Amino acid sequence: MTTTVSAQDYGQAATVRIWDNATAPHSNGITDPEEEQEPYRIAKVSSAVLYLYPADTTRTPNTGLGVVICPGGGYARLAIDHEGFMMAQWLASNGISAGVLKYRMPNGHPEVPLEDAEQALRIMRGEVPGAECCPCRKVGVMGFSAGGHLAAYVSTLGAVRPDFSLLFYPVITAHPGHQGSFTNLMGRENRSEENDAYYSLENRVTEQTPPALLLHSDDDRTVPPVSSTRYYNALKEHGVKASLHIFPTGGHGWGFHDDFRYQKAWQWAVLDWLESLDL
Repeated sequence: MTTTVSAQDYGQAATVRIWDNATAPHSNGITDPEEEQEPYRIAKVSSAVLYLYPADTTRTPNTGLGVVICPGGGYARLAIDHEGFMMAQWLASNGISAGVLKYRMPNGHPEVPLEDAEQALRIMRGEVPGAECCPCRKVGVMGFSAGGHLAAYVSTLGAVRPDFSLLFYPVITAHPGHQGSFTNLMGRENRSEENDAYYSLENRVTEQTPPALLLHSDDDRTVPPVSSTRYYNALKEHGVKASLHIFPTGGHGWGFHDDFRYQKAWQWAVLDWLESLDL
């Protein structure tokens, strides 16, 4: 199901076409063509693709780490630039291989993005062919907003789990939370107190959940910081290593934007925390 092709769409070294609705374990039911209504905002995704960025050993030693990146977009679209390939290029420049995951939109089928993230982890770990350009000792996951929900989702409920997670202003809890993300994940007709609780991932943390670094802004009105604090508290209650940074300002969706006041701070926090894990 996995094939590697040459592509230069986003400056990546290689592209792995994982599967589409016809070949994946489950379909999201989307039959309309993929849409890019504005640059780097991709909607109606029905084919999972992994864009690979090997560690740049001309600039720094290879850490042996890899990261699957899950861009945000409310489970309706993907902000694949500042929450995707720009992040991958930065990781690569610091000796960390990265794969930007263009995951399929759930469209009311919550198993779909999860199985895409699981397969991306298999590929980055070398369990499935495709990422020979990015040999990794350990592979984590990085997610933004709804992509942060997916990163925490695969960390808590996945059959394949990352070695660590880096969560930027993640959607975690349904109440209060970003309702559009949960509706797109489950489907409007499946929203219920029981399902909301199930997919509020602070409730799914166990001792086996991988360590997590969480980064949020105090003035985020789209995804309240309580998503990060609840997940952090759940990790600590189960004895899982975690770190939480809440910046005073920044709002939502800053990703790799140069105008984010705390860009250097989050970059230092990520690299310092990964070093502290001693992977």
